[in-house]
Amino acid sequence: MHAPRRLTIATRKLAPAMWQAEQVRTRLAALYPGAAIGVLGVPGPPEGKSDAGDRAAMLRDLEAAMADGRADLAVHPLKNMPAVLPPGFTIAGITAREDPRDAFVSRKYASLAELPAGSAVGTSSVRRKAQLRERYPALAIRPMRGDVDARLRFLDSGRCDALIVAAAALKRSGHASRIASLLAADESLPAPGQGALAIECRSDRAELLAALAPLADRATTLATTAERAFSQMLCGTGTAPVAAYAAWEEGALWLRGLLADTGGRELMRGERDAQVDDAESATALGRKLADDFLARGASRLLTS
Repeated sequence: MHAPRRLTIATRKLAPAMWQAEQVRTRLAALYPGAAIGVLGVPGPPEGKSDAGDRAAMLRDLEAAMADGRADLAVHPLKNMPAVLPPGFTIAGITAREDPRDAFVSRKYASLAELPAGSAVGTSSVRRKAQLRERYPALAIRPMRGDVDARLRFLDSGRCDALIVAAAALKRSGHASRIASLLAADESLPAPGQGALAIECRSDRAELLAALAPLADRATTLATTAERAFSQMLCGTGTAPVAAYAAWEEGALWLRGLLADTGGRELMRGERDAQVDDAESATALGRKLADDFLARGASRLLTS
């Protein structure tokens, strides 16, 4: 394998994304000390705005930078990556996972259990909303949009009493100190791939793929492969409220899944475990759990 002489990492010009790119840049610099490694910041959506359409547009912008030669690779939160990438692109590696849990953020309360009835909790996720309604039906859910900073301003302005946000997003944006408590997977099952970073590049660059391979973490890759297989089989390329989290337990991979209707008012849970040694067996685990859901009538939730 030839060591690269120069690499450029494309990322959104937003604090969490720049942090992600810097983590990858640091690791590449350690692997290839003679290489010149830079970061290309691509402008993100307007401040305070960040929905699924914005994220899809940003993915296209970063892929355009790789396609035209301005960048060699891009770094993304894996949970934002589509199940099927555009032709000509591939995931070169998935790095070791950051904390996959959701975080509880509040200026007055330490946990969800402390919130009085009628308290307002802000979240943009139907996945989170469904799980909140299941466990804490007396709470009021306040929908919101925007990046982490916009959500914190939503809380600080008094428009809600608490937030539920991905712990990794808070840490990557420099707001780890705002975390009041972390929610166990039993309380708030994460989105597929949550906490993991994906490194994307053009699929025709064999030498670059080889150079990026050492960044991949095998345990995280297999776990998130199972999660994404579960989601893809149930939802295809859609955006149905689905959660999945795979963890290693005594040498086996334990996958838990959740599916909600689009209103977040009804949900279905399930789990499976299996010996997983490669991407094929990880994919099989995810698909088998999805089969279990479909056999129990998951199609009704997907079409609701």
